[in-house]
Amino acid sequence: MSLVTLLDYASVLVFALTGALVASRSQLDIVGFAFISCLTAVGGGTVRDLLLGRDEVFWIADPNHILLATGAAVAVFFSAHLVESRLRWVIWLDSFALAIAVSAGTGAAVAMGKPAVIVVLMGMATGSLGGLMRDVVVGEVPLVLKQGELYITCAMSGAMVAVAALSFGLASGLALILCAVVCWGLRAGSIAFGWHLPVYKSRPPRS
Repeated sequence: MSLVTLLDYASVLVFALTGALVASRSQLDIVGFAFISCLTAVGGGTVRDLLLGRDEVFWIADPNHILLATGAAVAVFFSAHLVESRLRWVIWLDSFALAIAVSAGTGAAVAMGKPAVIVVLMGMATGSLGGLMRDVVVGEVPLVLKQGELYITCAMSGAMVAVAALSFGLASGLALILCAVVCWGLRAGSIAFGWHLPVYKSRPPRS
């Protein structure tokens, strides 16, 4: 099993857990849990594979991804009431899923020999689109768009670090690990310490 495949499995599991926790906050039934979990788990990777023109979308080639996401949804359905702060769990689990998925998307594009800009964009898409779909479907403000938080910036930075590391001759496995570490470190800093980029503030028009 390749490193990219392992990263795909890991991101599917963690993103599925976030999807199920969001479903619990929206008080959905068990089928709703499974739908939101699967959408979150495979959404970003599906877009990546379609854009890259891979032979098969990863979860169609290996339906175990869907079974894993569904199993996570069922487990959370029967245990979510034990979690004291589900929103906090969603935010932190999402940060881990983001880092893993960005590495998976970056690795998939690198394996196909794509140019650096495409590698970075595929890392960003894989990491962010599943969570974006999840939040839009349940009617919450997407984490990716919340004001004053680093999110897309984390994905872009991680993927760019991987590209830079590969250009300096670092092994692909180490480059992807470095990608995940940088991405998660920035996201964790944003959550814990309020790291953010300057935001646009409107000004009165000049006379």
